[in-house]
Amino acid sequence: MARATIKQTLLEVSRLWLHEAAAGRISIETVDLYIQVSERFHRYADAHAVSRMDDVSRHMAEAFIAAPGRDRRNNITLVPANSTRRQRRSALASLFAHARSLGMTKAAPLLDSPPITRDPRSPGAGLTTQDIENLQFHAERGMPATRHAALLALLLAGLNSAETAAATTADLHLPAATVRTAGGTRTHPRSCPLTEWGVYVLGLRAARLERAGSGPHRLVTSAKSSRYGAQASVGAGFNDIARNAGLATRRRKVEPRDITRYLARRILHESGQLSEVARRLGLSSLDGAAGLAGLAWQTGESSR
Repeated sequence: MARATIKQTLLEVSRLWLHEAAAGRISIETVDLYIQVSERFHRYADAHAVSRMDDVSRHMAEAFIAAPGRDRRNNITLVPANSTRRQRRSALASLFAHARSLGMTKAAPLLDSPPITRDPRSPGAGLTTQDIENLQFHAERGMPATRHAALLALLLAGLNSAETAAATTADLHLPAATVRTAGGTRTHPRSCPLTEWGVYVLGLRAARLERAGSGPHRLVTSAKSSRYGAQASVGAGFNDIARNAGLATRRRKVEPRDITRYLARRILHESGQLSEVARRLGLSSLDGAAGLAGLAWQTGESSR
């Protein structure tokens, strides 16, 4: 298609992204992110009087990647974080690569663009049992009108942030103290045990949601949110809990994955089996289970 517009291209490439997600090659959360970034790029290009893919220059692509934006609280961010810039670059690179494969453009504005450095991987916050109790105490503030306690209970059951975002009242089996998850791109479907505290707070949350109308209802996110937006909402909600508990500070980052790491270490300590860690967390890789549990199991050395 000669001289395709950015809008035409986005529609066609979005179909390819969804096809790749259906085939398991990328996650649906990544598709949501790529579409959101590409739509923003379309508006950015339109503001600069550029409507066609072939007219997008390297300068314009790099300017968009580095452009100011807004954080999850709608505050203006003049200098986007490296993670945000990498997301924008990855989405644009995929958009143009697929567009070239479809014959919709010959442009490759990011071909010679230098990669964006990745921040050193964090070893995690190393949460303790006392930290978990502190998080639970502060998560109960405003319960059950607030979602924080339910969010934390799902993470402590072994659901990751994407699974937590998708969990509904229909997934709960409170008499058996379990919650069912359909899994995700990197996790298997499974039934996860709830703690006594988890049964209590999720019971209150589910009862409140059911009073608002017939379900099933998402437990901690809006049904109107995209998968990526819902997952981001879980991260923001957990950050609120961690800040209220005094665990997340300017010098210390605490994220939902730290709950998964805590749980992995506890399961390994109780069972002595990496396979049990993988089963409870829905992982197909023992290496992944070992990494979460802080065990360099192939070498016998502690993970740093």
